[in-house]
Amino acid sequence: MSNDYPNDLRYTKEHEWARLEGNVVTIGITKFAVESLGDITQVDLPKEGEDVKKDAVFGTVESVKAVSDLFAPVTGKVLKVNDPLGDSPEYINEDCYDEGWMVQVEMKDPKELDGLMSAEQYQSYLKEQESH
Repeated sequence: MSNDYPNDLRYTKEHEWARLEGNVVTIGITKFAVESLGDITQVDLPKEGEDVKKDAVFGTVESVKAVSDLFAPVTGKVLKVNDPLGDSPEYINEDCYDEGWMVQVEMKDPKELDGLMSAEQYQSYLKEQESH
């Protein structure tokens, strides 16, 4: 189960993950989100240099089932966008934590990470959701 939700990441209730390196946060969607969506056909992401705001929509993921909003886990400036996803959104299905990352954001306030869940907390959260 641990490969599904790596321990070095932080997670949101909207099923995004955040990987911290210095004050740069790499953001993507979790395996749970990928499995819920099914085959991803399109990703709409912000441009480099744009600002994202914690809990605000920063893009969308489109799958055969639905279009889902992406919510930023932190506030900051987009440093890098995973451009290959534009042509190959299936990277998200194949490898949502590495090849399928979405954006890298320079954080304004590292304290925002305190509100995110550990892998263990996220898995407990998923179990709670299932039982409702």
